[in-house]
Amino acid sequence: MQFLYPTFLFALAALAIPIILHLFYFRRFKKVYFTNVRFLREVKEETSARSKLRNILVLIARLLAVLFLVLAFAQPFIPQDAEVKQGQKAVSVFVDNSFSMTALSQEAPLLERAKQRAREIVQAYGVEDEFQILTADFEGRHQRLVSRDDAMNLIDEIQISPATRELSKVLTRQQQALNTGKAETQSAYIISDFQQNMVDVQSYQDTLLEINLVPLQAVQERNVGIDSAWFEAPVQMLNQTNNLLVSVRNYSDEDADNVRLSIRYEGQSKPVGTMSIPGRSAVTDTVPITTLRTGWHNAELAITDYPIQFDDKYFVTFDVPEVINVLIINEETPSRYLDAAFAGIQNFRATNQFSRNLEYSQFPNYQMIVLNELLTISSGLAAELKQYAENGGNVLVFPARQADLNSYRSFLGAFPANDFQSFEQSEKNVGSVNTEEFIFRDVFENRSANLRLPTTQGNFRTNRTNARGEEQLLTYRDGNAFLSKFRVGQGNLYVCVAPLDEQFNNLAQSGEIFIPMLYKMAISSNRAKKIAYTIGRDEVIESEHFVNSTDIVYKLRGESGEFIPEQRIIGAKAFLGIGNQILQAGFYDLFLSQDTTLATYAFNYDRKESELDYIAGEALQAQVGENMNVIDVMEEAVLTARIEERSQGIVLWRWCLILALAFLAVEVLLLRFW
Repeated sequence: MQFLYPTFLFALAALAIPIILHLFYFRRFKKVYFTNVRFLREVKEETSARSKLRNILVLIARLLAVLFLVLAFAQPFIPQDAEVKQGQKAVSVFVDNSFSMTALSQEAPLLERAKQRAREIVQAYGVEDEFQILTADFEGRHQRLVSRDDAMNLIDEIQISPATRELSKVLTRQQQALNTGKAETQSAYIISDFQQNMVDVQSYQDTLLEINLVPLQAVQERNVGIDSAWFEAPVQMLNQTNNLLVSVRNYSDEDADNVRLSIRYEGQSKPVGTMSIPGRSAVTDTVPITTLRTGWHNAELAITDYPIQFDDKYFVTFDVPEVINVLIINEETPSRYLDAAFAGIQNFRATNQFSRNLEYSQFPNYQMIVLNELLTISSGLAAELKQYAENGGNVLVFPARQADLNSYRSFLGAFPANDFQSFEQSEKNVGSVNTEEFIFRDVFENRSANLRLPTTQGNFRTNRTNARGEEQLLTYRDGNAFLSKFRVGQGNLYVCVAPLDEQFNNLAQSGEIFIPMLYKMAISSNRAKKIAYTIGRDEVIESEHFVNSTDIVYKLRGESGEFIPEQRIIGAKAFLGIGNQILQAGFYDLFLSQDTTLATYAFNYDRKESELDYIAGEALQAQVGENMNVIDVMEEAVLTARIEERSQGIVLWRWCLILALAFLAVEVLLLRFW
């Protein structure tokens, strides 16, 4: 047995007080006058014996009362395995309030059980200790140490949040707050269901901080959620049908049957169908969406699932542009075939410019740039086109018959793409179309039909290298490429090996090939506009800068209110930082003035919490290492006594106080009734 405050043992000198009282007070006697001496002797002998016994018992009761009272102040304890630390303590308690904590633990949600555990932890420490109450929201007001009463109030205010945090980030926040205090003894508690995606530390090295993990066990539930959604084509066009692909995932081991998928679009809710999803797998369904107007569109996908419902909805937005801008760079005379082709495609606007008079700063305003038989490509133009393609633009190259091969090789090699060699003036026929690639996919209803494929009277030989990632779109009968595609950053480079001039190439006369080719190239991109963002991630929204001024304040508005995002203006783009300002899934409008909506963005909850895979008990202890303690207690058990035993050993001061009061009561009874 040890003492938390051994200096109080000096007060045992007070045991001399009852002894002194006994020696001097109880030795006094009273004179008894009695007429008969014999009776006097009998009474005196009997009274003396009883009084002596009573005095001894009173003395023993007083000594024991004083002894246990002194011991109570010295706070004796029996040490356990953990080291007992003295003095003021700083305690950090993390309460996981993510969506997974809405699962049931017996009859109560896990969050309520977590809050009760947090109260028990705080009650296990003294009123002079300091506390931090931390949640997954990482609020600024939680990044400081408070008193025990304030900690209790903060626990009562905890509510479910869409935020998710890994164990390493939680420990970092706890250390930062604990280091602000002056207490040498620091302890951290993490109360969570400990999903697998949360436990991201294999071993933790910090001998100064005692880390305790308090796992909560949830009743295993089946969960089905909408994992993600994306459009088949990167750009949505007016009066065109685009397939929205929806991935619905079953996160449990049991098969899920009759999962109903529906969509709310243009103010109407429509059922899509039902699906059966095997355990631990996903099923992708297709939702055709036809756009009948330009501008921003909202769509809300939903499934029926219970009891985990935060991932049952998925919000998407997309913009249908009023016009697709195409820049045609010519050497001399513009091509009448290109002009006629783009003029015949609805919502397309073609602009012709000469290579010697270009405004490079306007390149980002075009969805595609066509190089129409340029004799030479300058180094400046080549660099701008490469930057344009890397940022998501599309470049189509038709070489000139008398092209400067050195400049073309320098231009193509920078992407990289296959180099041009010498020009071969011989007739060759295109023999196949790659209908599996986006450009010609879904263009022809009958792929086996006899198509009028292009014929060339001359073309450039190319130096083919497999490492360049070439995709052949149109192929000669001898296996060489006529039209190729190269992925460049977030954009694409399309290269035709023959000039567009009808003297060498009749591609422009093959309308069933030429028109859809130009159309699909203009709307293709490796960087489709995001149709949804995820709450809690460091998302940056890239938007068009709608005014020619930097002294503009953009705002976002949703169901939960409006706020000003972080904003940075670079050229014609506005980059908006969201941070942690959005906590509710839904649609948010971007505006400068209240009555004009510039864009609409969709935000969804993070699907990390959909995985209902937990780590508890010995498995958790094995994964986190020996530097963390796992406190695994029964549901009905109170955590306060367990923590006191861990931090202070088996505490005996309460028993000492009870015994002191008991012996004082014995003394009173002896004096009162004897």
